[in-house]
Amino acid sequence: MREFVFALEYDPESSAVADILAANPETTIRSLSCHVTSDNLWRVDHVSGNDDALDELAETVADAEYYTDCLARRDCGADWETRVLDRTDDVLVLYSYWTRTPSCTSIPHLALDHFGDGLIFETTWTGRRYEWRIIAPGDTAFRAFREAIGGEIDGTTGVDFVRVGGTAADTTKDGSAETLTPEQDAAVRAAVERGYYETPREIETYELAKELDVPGSTLGYRLRRAESKLATAYVDDSPPSSRLPASES
Repeated sequence: MREFVFALEYDPESSAVADILAANPETTIRSLSCHVTSDNLWRVDHVSGNDDALDELAETVADAEYYTDCLARRDCGADWETRVLDRTDDVLVLYSYWTRTPSCTSIPHLALDHFGDGLIFETTWTGRRYEWRIIAPGDTAFRAFREAIGGEIDGTTGVDFVRVGGTAADTTKDGSAETLTPEQDAAVRAAVERGYYETPREIETYELAKELDVPGSTLGYRLRRAESKLATAYVDDSPPSSRLPASES
């Protein structure tokens, strides 16, 4: 399995939900379930926060001009409803059902169009940042999907691509995780920050290893393993830009 993590970033006054969350930073919306077909989307969300913010969110999502997850950011003629399933002093549970039209789309619909069935969606919305985590089959490539998101969102919404990699349970033949281990992540970040990959190199391996308090051979191994994983992920998610010239006989 592979995961793709990214976040939509909403400008002020571009999303009523984002405005409420930004004014109430202790309030968070997390998905409990999210399902999609070619024509429909339905989901259940858990909202935690202060009483006034929950009341405002419940009223806003029910009376909005368009469905919250619609990337078109306008009334595109879709049929949708959002209902309150549960409400306590600090918790709100919302159910939403949306019927797609040709002029509107959503993150789950884009994912379905590009990857097919068998997808898992997790979302967390805090402030103006709406983070998505999509888990897809192991041979999935995300480059075209990234481009599709950029083509669908309007100028009031930015997108931050956070991570592409294998899930924790998705391992290579030698048993190591396809995503970077914490040690590999720390090694790569330190190498970048200290100019290890600059030309000319600003720090040598043994110097960086001393700063990190690890043997030079250990640091070298961590960097090589991390570079291998990152290079493989890049090739998997990018179409070939050129071909090697044919060898001359």
